[in-house]
Amino acid sequence: MSRMNIRISGLGGQGAVTAAHLLAMAANKDGKFSISNPFFGAEKRMAPAESYARIGSERIYDRGELVYPDVIMIFHPQVITMQKSYTAPFYDGIKENGLVIINTTDDLLTDEDHKRLEDLNVAVLNHDATKLALEIGKTELSTNMAMIGACAGITKIVSLKALDGAIKDRFGKKYVASGGTATLDEAIKKKYAKKEMLLKANMDTITKSYEMATEWAEKQDLKLVTV
Repeated sequence: MSRMNIRISGLGGQGAVTAAHLLAMAANKDGKFSISNPFFGAEKRMAPAESYARIGSERIYDRGELVYPDVIMIFHPQVITMQKSYTAPFYDGIKENGLVIINTTDDLLTDEDHKRLEDLNVAVLNHDATKLALEIGKTELSTNMAMIGACAGITKIVSLKALDGAIKDRFGKKYVASGGTATLDEAIKKKYAKKEMLLKANMDTITKSYEMATEWAEKQDLKLVTV
């Protein structure tokens, strides 16, 4: 069985849980098996938040904390700079030939971080997802969409068509979320006068990020797991 394990680390209010769920939903639409789940303590803004998406060619039964990811997405620099994370260092457990995507324009890694990741042949992309979210989605609440697009653009784990369908299912229909995730969904919806505008802004952000990440990946010697 081939499988890709994705760990998302961010802060409360950034939509890390939503991102994992959208990736899993899109994988299902592409005919793959998937499961997503959150892992966090206090559901409050700027508190550490972690979520996981497991996508494979066969049915997946395990859930809970994802210890050995193939891909790690860092939604906020403070996950690294202030260790606002349930996993320390943030790349702990990453598999050989893995991928790290960090929402930043700066190099936040220490010399030791670089050495350990290079020894594992882990590729690192510094990607200004928040800037894309503000420019295209017109709100930093779309940062998770830019991160999803980058992940999909590099790994091709899900298609843009499937992501479009997942976005429509999540935000265009009656989807029941809970707790902080429900609050975030409502905050995003209130940013747009019409639901169609929300769907388009999210998908436009994903698509642009996907294209940028694909261009970056074509210049790398990546050996990522495929599903």
